[in-house]
Amino acid sequence: MSKITIALESAVAGVKANTPIEGQSPTARQRAEVDRAFAHILRLIAPRIRHFIRQYGLAAHWDDAEQACAIAVHRAIQAYDPEKAQFTTFVNWQIRGELQSLRFRLMTDQRPSAKKVEAVTVSLDAIGSGEDGEEISIVASIEDEEALERTESAASDYLAREAMISLTDTYIEHLRKMGMDRLRRQARPKKGRKAVLEAADAGSAAGDRQARRVWRAESAPIDPADLAELEERLRHNRLVVENRLFDLVPGDIFDDETGQLRERARQIAKRAARTMCELAGLDPRFAMMAEYGQLLSAH
Repeated sequence: MSKITIALESAVAGVKANTPIEGQSPTARQRAEVDRAFAHILRLIAPRIRHFIRQYGLAAHWDDAEQACAIAVHRAIQAYDPEKAQFTTFVNWQIRGELQSLRFRLMTDQRPSAKKVEAVTVSLDAIGSGEDGEEISIVASIEDEEALERTESAASDYLAREAMISLTDTYIEHLRKMGMDRLRRQARPKKGRKAVLEAADAGSAAGDRQARRVWRAESAPIDPADLAELEERLRHNRLVVENRLFDLVPGDIFDDETGQLRERARQIAKRAARTMCELAGLDPRFAMMAEYGQLLSAH
């Protein structure tokens, strides 16, 4: 949503808030607030009004066209329903309708083409037919001009978020694999395997017993406490990556930590960024992210 759209929504809300219910007279303060908000709305959409006036060929009747646009804004505020569409949609179509009506009133006699096609001004409340032949009001069939832009923006944000989550998962799985390999190596006996295997090949009974002990050590399960410690480190690393690198976790969750813990999180994030760049370069799913990272490094 653009800044102008947000400002328009706020100004219209101000008009609505200061409009008394039917049957009550507005106070002087309410009238002043409504006038101020209405003037602000006209300033915000002034470029749009100028564009539509030129588009409908009414530059020679500028004052009349501006008055018609002011009436359109007033009607758009009255008809505005935030559950159906944004205010920009309502005001665009109201302005179009008022300018179209003005053009026909001023130029019907001057435009034979309008008579030839029997052009008429249609009210926004008129009933028409939809694509399937069903009766539908023009207001209900209004197309949101900013829908495509918002859809593309939301799709881009969604794909970027999913890519960041997927890359984080790949990085954590990489750390898990490295951690499991380290735990398996720690479970092996200190005596070299080469000497044990040589003794086994020589056929000695002691060599056979030692080889069996080595096999049992390597096939024994890893200590659950070590596994729990590894998973806790992975959980913390994921939290650092999601917060420090990708902003998937809002706010700085390490603000309340000590300086030592914040420095540790900074180092984890630095190592993670370097490793994820390498992982992105190896995985075709993250080819675009890897290219973007190379561009940033080049600059």
